[in-house]
Amino acid sequence: MSTIRGARERARVEVTAAIKDEARKQLAAEGAARLSLRAVARELGMVSSALYRYFPSRDDLLTALIVDAYDAIGEVAEGARATADRARPRPAPYADRFVAVAGAVREWALVHPHEYALIYGSPVPGYSAPMDTVGPASRVGLVFFGLVRDAFRSDGLAVPPLARELRPEAERMAADLAPDLPPAAVAALVAAWAQLFGLISFELFGQFNRVVEAREPLFRQAAGELARSVGLRGVPAG
Repeated sequence: MSTIRGARERARVEVTAAIKDEARKQLAAEGAARLSLRAVARELGMVSSALYRYFPSRDDLLTALIVDAYDAIGEVAEGARATADRARPRPAPYADRFVAVAGAVREWALVHPHEYALIYGSPVPGYSAPMDTVGPASRVGLVFFGLVRDAFRSDGLAVPPLARELRPEAERMAADLAPDLPPAAVAALVAAWAQLFGLISFELFGQFNRVVEAREPLFRQAAGELARSVGLRGVPAG
């Protein structure tokens, strides 16, 4: 009985993967708004009723694709941070680690433009993301917050200035996102995070066409400036 159950589970995993792979092809060809369970079933040679046993609705399939995309870009960011932390012969400056993570995120976006558009592009009409997406969506942000936190604890953070009128909002954000960090650092990091993804989106969605040719050098310089705007500097004490 366990052998039969194992075979069924493996088959379900394989069919689920095939459904998502075909759905990603549709994303590339038609966009998320036109994703169709019937079209996916047709391309896979399945009847619609069989596909509904895996994904009861289009929104369920979209959610699975969104979670996969967030997890994929999150894994890339986490891997880049770990690699930068292990840099030798001495640990890389915190600003350099920020740039390394930012660069890895950009590279993933360039290789997976349609999945990037799904999670950072225009909202899909009629779709409301469930709570299942919150954890995966947080992974990249948590990498940057972890980097700033480690810098702060190791005397590698020069806390940036904070405008008086922004202080109440910065304190609120710090209380919600990182109570152990100075509000000024939290506000600066949120702004840097938004600008970082703005740079990637401009490149990916064509706003740099006929404007910027050397896009990687521009991105690296801008990412370094964003790291400095947050206050990242230096190497860990000791």
